[in-house]
Amino acid sequence: MIQDLGTHRFHNEYCETAADGESRVICCRGREIFVNCKEDRISFLTYAQVISCFPELAGKETYLFSIDEVTYFLFRGQPGEFLSERADDVFQGFSWEKPERMRTALPREMAFAGVTGMQLSSWYKSRRYCSCCGSALEHSTKERMLYCPNCGQVEYPKICPAVIVGVIHKDKILLTKYAGRAYTKYALIAGFTEIGESIEDTVRREVMEEVGLRVKNIRYYKSQPWSFSDTLLMGFFCEVDGDDTIRLDETELSVAEWHVAQEVPEDDGVSLTREMMRVFREKMIFR
Repeated sequence: MIQDLGTHRFHNEYCETAADGESRVICCRGREIFVNCKEDRISFLTYAQVISCFPELAGKETYLFSIDEVTYFLFRGQPGEFLSERADDVFQGFSWEKPERMRTALPREMAFAGVTGMQLSSWYKSRRYCSCCGSALEHSTKERMLYCPNCGQVEYPKICPAVIVGVIHKDKILLTKYAGRAYTKYALIAGFTEIGESIEDTVRREVMEEVGLRVKNIRYYKSQPWSFSDTLLMGFFCEVDGDDTIRLDETELSVAEWHVAQEVPEDDGVSLTREMMRVFREKMIFR
């Protein structure tokens, strides 16, 4: 999955630190990431590259995280807008890429850094003012948090819990396709957790809403941070409880079908959905 970095170590604990010349800079423009692409390999701007062209930005960086010994930063607010507006004209060989490009890009640790940095960049941009009193939010130097100096309101990065559900009936798994989306591959039942709802209740509700099935024996499989949608995904397998007749919610899904293992498409993508489908296809789960 996209967060599986092999021997590389991701350090997400916040620390107030300055960039060095080899630090990487995540530069975002909306939902696009500024990277150098050579075939399937990507790289980011170094801090030295940015400061050599724009010395006025020195000291205005915000620490994001590190991978191994490499630190990653972004420029928030006006410094960030300044950089994104001028990057095209200065840095040759770089381009604005959609986050989906990171699904297949190498090296994997940089692809993960790109989408995670984009998630934090989007959060900072959407949290400039206090939602309670309208005052400008300030950046904490102790943790990854924004606070209002006027009323005390605090803001932490947005993380939305959601489920991915492999619904099984006898020797088959339920594969679906979304309605009205550009993504047309098979997927599994998925949905966000609602207020006052346990994760297990989310599984039951989403399956009932989307395909009209009751489920039992809900078993947790694995989780995944999914920065593409600010989501923490939690995967579950479960079994049909009673009637297996599908009653499709056509506003959510265009297809919902039962498939035996050998009919599940082979796809080594980086998502939890793809891994769960592979696990079923290769009969690696207890049923």
